[in-house]
Amino acid sequence: MASRNAEGQAQEETCLESQRERGRMGLVRLFLRVIVIRLRRFAGASVNTREEVCPAMVRTARIVLTIAYFFSCALQLGAQSKSSADSHRKQEDQETRIHRVETTVVDLPMGENQAPLRMDLSQLMKLYNVPGLSIAVIDDCKMVWAKGYGVIETGSSTPVTPKTLFQAGSISKPVAATGALYLAEHGKLVLDESVNEKLKTWKVPENDFTKNEKVTLRRLMSHTAGLTVHGFPGYDINDILPTLVQIFNGEKPANTAPIRVDILPGTKEVYSGGGITIEQQIMMDVTGKSFPALMRELVLDKLGMADSSYEQPLPSARAAMTASGTHADGKVVHGRWHIYPEMAAAGLWTTPTDLSKFAIEIAVSKHGKANRVLSEKMTNEMLKPVLEEAGLGLFMDKNNPGQFGHNGADEGFQAILTMNAESGKGVAIMANSDNGIAVGDILLRSVAKEYDWNYKSGGQGAYPMLVLIAKAKGTQAALQRYAELKKFPSAEYKVEERTLNSLGYTLLFSGQMQDAITVFQCNVQEYPESGNVYDSLGEAYMKAGQKELAIQNYEKSLQLDPKNQNAVDMLKKLKEMK
Repeated sequence: MASRNAEGQAQEETCLESQRERGRMGLVRLFLRVIVIRLRRFAGASVNTREEVCPAMVRTARIVLTIAYFFSCALQLGAQSKSSADSHRKQEDQETRIHRVETTVVDLPMGENQAPLRMDLSQLMKLYNVPGLSIAVIDDCKMVWAKGYGVIETGSSTPVTPKTLFQAGSISKPVAATGALYLAEHGKLVLDESVNEKLKTWKVPENDFTKNEKVTLRRLMSHTAGLTVHGFPGYDINDILPTLVQIFNGEKPANTAPIRVDILPGTKEVYSGGGITIEQQIMMDVTGKSFPALMRELVLDKLGMADSSYEQPLPSARAAMTASGTHADGKVVHGRWHIYPEMAAAGLWTTPTDLSKFAIEIAVSKHGKANRVLSEKMTNEMLKPVLEEAGLGLFMDKNNPGQFGHNGADEGFQAILTMNAESGKGVAIMANSDNGIAVGDILLRSVAKEYDWNYKSGGQGAYPMLVLIAKAKGTQAALQRYAELKKFPSAEYKVEERTLNSLGYTLLFSGQMQDAITVFQCNVQEYPESGNVYDSLGEAYMKAGQKELAIQNYEKSLQLDPKNQNAVDMLKKLKEMK
C-alpha cells in the first residue's frame, strides 16, 4: 500500500493533469468559437459583398463551419465519456477496497511455525454470534460507502441493509449533547451554572459535595459532575415504564439506584448515564417539548438524519425497520429489544449512515465549514477535554490527535463511532449483538489499514487477540499464544495481569465455566501476590457450585488485600449457604 505522502502526491498529480486537460479543451473551444463567429458573419454579409468574393471561398467557409461544428460536438462527447470512465473506475476501485476490508478482516500471527489465523467478515460474525452488522466508511469527510451484512435476527432471512435501524446505546449521548449545546449557544441553557437554576420538574439533591462545587451542564456532559448510576439496563417490552423523576429517585418501577452526587463535582471523570438523564430533563424543562420532538428539531432534521429517532418505544412504522437485539450466546432479546426512557443516555435508534452524517458535521464544523447546528467556536468547545479525555458528549483520544468518538451498548446491541477532524477519516459500525464491539473493533482495524489511517488502536493489549484465538481454536491455543507473548514481548500485543483475567471473564460470561477456571488458575500462577486474581478464581468456583474452593480463594484474596470488600461479602454469602 502506498504511503500517505505518496498517495497525496498521486492525487495532486491527477488533479493537475485534470486541470491541464480542461485548460487544453477550453483553448480549443475558444479557437473554434472565433472561427464559427467569423464564418457566420461572412455567411450573413450582404449579397454585393458576397458576390465580390470568390465562390470557392464561400464553399470553403461552409465546409470549415461544418467541420468546426462536428469537432466541437466530438470534444464534448469525449469529455463526457472521460468523466463517465473516471466515475466507473472510481466505483471499481471502491468495490476493490470494500472487498479487501471484508475478506482480510482477520490476519493474525499465531507464533512460531504456525500459519496465521485468517477470516473474512462473515466467518468472524458467525464465530461471535453476531447475526447482523451495518457499516458506513468516511474518507475525506465524505461517506464513501455503506453496507449491511447478515440478517436482522437469528434464524431470519431478512437481510440487514444500510437502512436497517439499530439501537445506538451510549452514542445517543453525543447527539443529545449537540442539542444541549445548541440551546446553550442560543441562551436557553448555561454551561457553567448550577443545573438547579433551570431544572423545574426535579432538582439535584444538595449535599456536602455540592456546598462549594455545583452540578453544571458542562460537568454533566463530560461525566465530571460526581454523579452516580453508570448505565441503564432498559426495560422489557412488558414492563411498566418509570417516569424520569422515578428514575432520578430510584423509585419503583425504576430498575436503577437513585442518581446522586457522591464525588466532589469537577474533580474526577466518572462515567454517569445518570448525569446525562438529568441533561435530558433540563432540555425538556427549558423548552417545554418532548425529548424526541426536540432532538428532531434541533439536530436530526438539520443534519438529514431521517432514519434516526429518540422515540421510546418506536412507532410501528419505524419498528418494522429494526434489527432484533441478540445476547452473547446468540439468543434473541425478549420482545426483540428493551425500551429506554433514559433517551439522551441510551435511547437513539439510528443507522451508520446517519451517524456518519453526524460525525462529518462535527468534524467540518470544527473548522467552520458547515455549522448547521453548532458554530465553529461551540464545536471546538465540545471537542476540548474537560478532564482526562472527556469532552462535551464525546471522548477524545490522546494517542490519535483529532480523533473523537463514542461506543454504545444497549441490551443486545453494540456500536462504534469514531472520526478524525483533521484527516477526515472515520467509521460507524452497528451490530445487533452483545458481541458487536468485539467484532467492530476488529473490523475497524481492517478499515483503518485499507484507508491508510494514521491510527493507534486502544490499549487493550493482547486480550482481544486471545479471545479470538480461544473462540476459533480453543482455550488451550489461547493460553499457548499467551505463553509465547510472555516469552517474546510485543508492543502491539502487551500482556499484563488483566489480560488473562479479562479472557477468563469473557469465557465465564459465555457459559464456558471450566475453561474460565483454567484461565483464572493460570493467572494465579502468573501473579501469586495479587489479591484480585484469587478473587476472580473464587468467583468462577462459586458460579460452578464448588463452594469449598471458592471459599479458599476468597480467603486468599482477602489475606493479600485486606481492603477487598467484595471478598468479605462473598465469604459471608458462601458461609451462609447450606
